[in-house]
Amino acid sequence: MKTDDLITLMTQDAPVGLRYGRALAIALVAGVAVSGVLLVITVGLRHNMASVFETARVLFKIVVTIALAVLAARLAMRIGRPGEALRLPALLLGLPALLVGAAVAAELAVLPQATWKANMVGGNALFCLFFIPVLSLAPLAGLFWALKQGAPENPTAAGAAAGLAAGAIAAAIYAWHCPDDSPLFLAAWYTIAIGVVTGAGALLGRRWLRW
Repeated sequence: MKTDDLITLMTQDAPVGLRYGRALAIALVAGVAVSGVLLVITVGLRHNMASVFETARVLFKIVVTIALAVLAARLAMRIGRPGEALRLPALLLGLPALLVGAAVAAELAVLPQATWKANMVGGNALFCLFFIPVLSLAPLAGLFWALKQGAPENPTAAGAAAGLAAGAIAAAIYAWHCPDDSPLFLAAWYTIAIGVVTGAGALLGRRWLRW
């Protein structure tokens, strides 16, 4: 019997309280809800959200972070099932990156070079690096719990996928508060913050997602 077949049989026979898909849905809904409430009761939504939502840069920031969150959550869902094809979900993660790259190129083409640094640094870089990981804690905990209901073949990769999804969810939520709208800021600080959560997820997954 092949190793993959054995893993699949063990997964089917393992006693679990909840089916993996249901556990993942609960984890995502609860994680988004907790992080959303945390944002509202701490820093709150952007005070001029209704008016700036018509701005292309604000709309782009929200749409692209939501897209990354959805695609990363899809990858985390698949990686918890042994034998699932991961190539396409992983490749799709490149779409938000390509969109951000195109937006950065457009911004650099339009803005004077003297303003590039100011747009990239923004006014809330350090807070972004702090608060996105904070907002990711609930989704990350939920995804780890859900992955424990599944059977990830590679605990480190599964933890990284959970971290990426949690970081992207947190970024999508934080975007509703963040007053820095430049794609340069998004490409720099959001990417670093999500990368930190992804790395932490990989390190934690190596230990906690073994089975």
